[in-house]
Amino acid sequence: MESTARVVVIGGGVVGVGTLYHLAKKGWSDCVLIERKELTSGSTWHAAGLLPLFNMSYSVGKLHQYSVDFYQELEKETGKNVGLSKVSNIRLANCEYRMDEYKYYSGVAKTVGVDVNFLTPEQVKEIWPLCETEGLLGAIQHPEDGYIQPADLTQALATGARNMGAKIHRFTTVLSIEQQADGMWKVCTDKGDIVCEHVVSCTGSFARKTGEMVGLDVPVIPVEHQFIVTEPHPEIKARQARGEPEMGVLRESDSGYYLREEAGGLLLGPYEQGAPVCYVDGPGEHCEWELFNEELDRLMPHIEKCMERVPAFGDVGVKYVYNGAIAYTPDGNPIVGPAPGLKNFWLNEGHSFGITAAGGAGWQLAEWIVDGEPTVDMMGVDPRRFGPYASRGYLRDKNEEAYRNVFTTHYPDEERSSARPLRTTPCYDRMKELGAVFGSVYGWERPNWFAPKDYSLSEEDLNMADVLWKKNHSAPLEDGRIVEKNSFRRSNYFEFVGNECKHVAEKVGLLDMSAFAKTMVTGPGAEAWLESILANTIPKKVGRVGLCHMLTNSGGVRAEFTVYKMAANKYYLVSAGAFETHDFDYLHKLKPTDGSVDLQLITTQMGVLVLAGPKARDVLQKITDTDLSNPNFPWLSGKFINVGYAQAHALRVNFVGELGWELHHPMEMQNYIFDELMKAGAEFDIKPFGIRAMDCMRLEKSYRLIPREMSIEYSALESGLDRFVRLDKECDFIGKEGLKAWQERGFKNAFVTLEVHGVTDADARGSEAIYKDGELVGRATSGGYGWRVEKSLALGLVAPEYAAIGTALQIEILGELYQATVIEESPYDAQNAKLRA
Repeated sequence: MESTARVVVIGGGVVGVGTLYHLAKKGWSDCVLIERKELTSGSTWHAAGLLPLFNMSYSVGKLHQYSVDFYQELEKETGKNVGLSKVSNIRLANCEYRMDEYKYYSGVAKTVGVDVNFLTPEQVKEIWPLCETEGLLGAIQHPEDGYIQPADLTQALATGARNMGAKIHRFTTVLSIEQQADGMWKVCTDKGDIVCEHVVSCTGSFARKTGEMVGLDVPVIPVEHQFIVTEPHPEIKARQARGEPEMGVLRESDSGYYLREEAGGLLLGPYEQGAPVCYVDGPGEHCEWELFNEELDRLMPHIEKCMERVPAFGDVGVKYVYNGAIAYTPDGNPIVGPAPGLKNFWLNEGHSFGITAAGGAGWQLAEWIVDGEPTVDMMGVDPRRFGPYASRGYLRDKNEEAYRNVFTTHYPDEERSSARPLRTTPCYDRMKELGAVFGSVYGWERPNWFAPKDYSLSEEDLNMADVLWKKNHSAPLEDGRIVEKNSFRRSNYFEFVGNECKHVAEKVGLLDMSAFAKTMVTGPGAEAWLESILANTIPKKVGRVGLCHMLTNSGGVRAEFTVYKMAANKYYLVSAGAFETHDFDYLHKLKPTDGSVDLQLITTQMGVLVLAGPKARDVLQKITDTDLSNPNFPWLSGKFINVGYAQAHALRVNFVGELGWELHHPMEMQNYIFDELMKAGAEFDIKPFGIRAMDCMRLEKSYRLIPREMSIEYSALESGLDRFVRLDKECDFIGKEGLKAWQERGFKNAFVTLEVHGVTDADARGSEAIYKDGELVGRATSGGYGWRVEKSLALGLVAPEYAAIGTALQIEILGELYQATVIEESPYDAQNAKLRA
């Protein structure tokens, strides 16, 4: 066995072999794959082999799209039959909100280039004659969808990798993984050691055991998944004898199952309630080709629904029942990318749809390893979207929740309830008492909006469909009240959020943003280092605040920080709470090794309360002796102030576009400060407001978010960040030369703010297709209603020739085309008079 390699890939399932193939395809033939048993013997061999293109995640959607296209070419390249059956896929809709989901998804599909057809019940019957269509509203069809034979696919990938010079060692067990002083990795096996530059973990059910070898707590625990294969059915055999086409993959989402033909019979795979996690501590040492005992009782509701929809399923006996492990993460998406805190250790794990994702994940990971960046925005699958809060107990509940929700309607405003509340700020109970309806980000509870006292929704209000997967509301409150109906349209909380926006604009509001990620940067080299990694000039004067972006080497946007200069050689960085691990990992890996810069993650030490509105100064001035007047405390500045008996760094910035301050304070003082603000604000009618109101108001200011308006796929200048990117800065910074080169090549996108006309009940939300005279010219990145300007708004990226103010475009929202006009950026208070007041 080799003693050195460029990359060692651990794991010989379809994901690992797909990674090896793509590394070799990029020209890195000096790569080795190690598999403890036989290829595919983990979970690949018992996979159903489906290739679902349907996915609400942009990142995952791009990976799946690539895979389906690539697998067809792989067979031609290697001469190996991959067992691809491009028979299409039909997803049935039994209720209006399921059809809304499909309409929303079709916008996502169009922007990533996936073909989707809408079918009538009659068309469904024509394609799937064994399907009863009573009660159907319709369906969508992916003509390029189908299924593949997982073992054959893996062997074809292995052949392709070997043909390009990569090596595969089967029946070789990894015993330990050690990083050496020079940064190289030593992978110790029972057949010898290999020293390499990069390690890629593709170990499926063994992910946590592999992670333990290098000190990683990998957020993956598998869940049991069963599918049933029947004996041959006479009608299917007759269709085959007549040469009729295979009926394709049928998914009745509202009943939680998929169904396809298999060897003249049928294969049924439900995603049921009660499926347990497995291999919590990892599989046994001798695990190979392993299955669990069947548990058909759990599947009976889905079996019965399948018999109603496809009576033929009940006509024949059961041939096999497979019950095997499928890797899961808390949100159901895989983890693909760099491991936090480790140099050149990569994860390609947690694939619940591994057959579909293997090609795309291997492709993008190879791009990332070889070229330093992926070409697709991978934030939706980045391993660093989770943090240390994702304990084993958390994973148990969340991974089971992710599994049982595979076929539930995926609402854009959905807040799932498992493993909550977990991380709460001190004012959580106070906010709850005031009516907060919470959401969760990075484990933190945050008020989304506020419901009136004793408010609740009746069954009539909810109007749930008579289907198996019928839930269309958030979890009940502790007292049993249901207060939030989920929808792709304007829902019951729409007016309440609007009232919060108007109250902030007219009076004063209080928002808890303690989930912000916060990092202290200190040391004699802090200023020079920050200048070298951020595109804007960092604040030079103590007490100044700036918005700064970290770019990719090519000039895309990697991260956004509010930078506050607290003192000489001392900077306080604030970024999105959801990306705490992601952002800190990049800072940590870029930190100088000479000791001139120190980083400290202080998120849980500092709380943040945002006071905003025209009366904000009046409220805060009552409880501080610091002069809050404009001459003494201008916009984009910060001061260390007292708040009654407490202290806080008050930053005169916010994300809503009103006069206000963010109060960054010791977390243990939060309740005192909260109470003082509420008492001082009583005479001004202070009220709390939530994240959804903040989001409506940030749209009216055209404020960008990662990974929506800002992304590695868009240059910083395409995202309209011209005033924050100082190409004239004397020093070099990450992405400076790459952005100049991108600019010289020419940009394909331009940021726009759109007014959408004629909307009555469904605003854009992001990912909608934007057209000019029937031609796709861009995509919405965010959308909603602007209560202060009384307009439906969308932010987006379009081809530059359509970005001029006044350009008439069209945007597709839930299947309907609406007229839209490009308007000036920041339709609310474009001159920032209110922020400067």
